[in-house]
Amino acid sequence: QVQLVESGGGLVQAGGSLRLSCAASGRTFSSNPMAWFRQAPGKEREFVAAINWSGGNTVYADSVKGRFTISRDNAKNTVYLQMNSLKPEDTAVYYCAADGDPWTTARRTGYDYWGQGTQVTVSS
Repeated sequence: QVQLVESGGGLVQAGGSLRLSCAASGRTFSSNPMAWFRQAPGKEREFVAAINWSGGNTVYADSVKGRFTISRDNAKNTVYLQMNSLKPEDTAVYYCAADGDPWTTARRTGYDYWGQGTQVTVSS
């Protein structure tokens, strides 16, 4: 079975940094887009960042552009989210997502597999 497992979340002060990891198993996603989403309490799930198969194309939400960086290591079947200059507004459960179809674009929608999430809390 396919599993996506996020790690790296935690409590950090505003202005700090965290690096999230998402390790996939059950199949390879080396040819597939992957993405990060987040959901704050009482709010809808929000797109954060996406990356194509090679890492050559990325898409970011305006709210995180310039602060967050998505990357991947296909040999490890893993995607990362480096989060810098964190703000209290970044507090959310962060979810990793993967597209079941290969060779598609880095985009904001259309993902098929989801992790269980990792909590990121940014204190002021």
